[in-house]
Amino acid sequence: MGLDPSVVEWLLEGDPAVAWQTRRDLLDDAAGAAADRERIATEGWGARMLSHQDPEGTWGDAIYSPKWTSTTYSLLELYRYGLAADHPAAQRGVEVLLDRMRYIDGGLTPAKTVPEPETCVTGMVVQLDTYFGIDDGRADALVDWLLDEQLADGGWNCDTYRTDTTHGSFHTTITVLEAFLERTARRPDSRLDEAAARGREFFLNHRLYHSHRTGAVADDVFTRFSFPPRWHFDALRGLDYFQASAAERDERLAEAIALVHTRRRKDGMWPLQNVHRNRVWFTMERGGRPSRWNTLRALRVLRWWDGQRR
Repeated sequence: MGLDPSVVEWLLEGDPAVAWQTRRDLLDDAAGAAADRERIATEGWGARMLSHQDPEGTWGDAIYSPKWTSTTYSLLELYRYGLAADHPAAQRGVEVLLDRMRYIDGGLTPAKTVPEPETCVTGMVVQLDTYFGIDDGRADALVDWLLDEQLADGGWNCDTYRTDTTHGSFHTTITVLEAFLERTARRPDSRLDEAAARGREFFLNHRLYHSHRTGAVADDVFTRFSFPPRWHFDALRGLDYFQASAAERDERLAEAIALVHTRRRKDGMWPLQNVHRNRVWFTMERGGRPSRWNTLRALRVLRWWDGQRR
């Protein structure tokens, strides 16, 4: 798949968070990517998000709720932008999460009244702790807990404690897999490699977003691409994980790849199809309009699928 120069130029004209990933993932321009990445903390969305942090190190004086202005979701956005891993404001925010969340049975919950640990939340914190380099030992136990929580089908599910479910959740599984990918990139661990392989097989057995019982699309919302994903799974998020993990091409993903092609507009861009509604600090892109985030991610997924990634 060739790159449309006008689309690439449009991506590069966007926020530094998009521009640097465009150079890295589509143009193999490491030097240019590094220069753009340095601008995240002082320009555009990254600078705006950092400006909302309060003196205590939180966003909105909140750990997880309200969504999407809490510390957890604000840090996840900064992570997805590619803010420098050693940025002190983000590191302070992660430390606050580790200090103020409740530890139950080895996992985490942000809620004062919920008596069970939350697998999704624990995965998010592991991802943030690993990337921003806190490394004070608390995440090690969380990783061990996540490993123990993997289900027989290869997935994970936040409802395991509440309903004794034995089937993985698309949402929870992608969250844990992304956390393990970040973890193994910085701290190789064969246990995580094995768990991630089983997690990928969970998605492959579902052809990414289909029911294991009927073969039909499990939820139509999985076919509509969003950004930021928050805690939600969709097909583009799933494919972006597979390309980021440098997974081997598998024909069980072919229908999902075809879906990406069908979602492309005539102008070569992809729209923002789904917006997870709630209060936000600011709006990056409007629903129904061309999305730099979705276009960037779709193009790097297709580049991986076509074998053009370095």
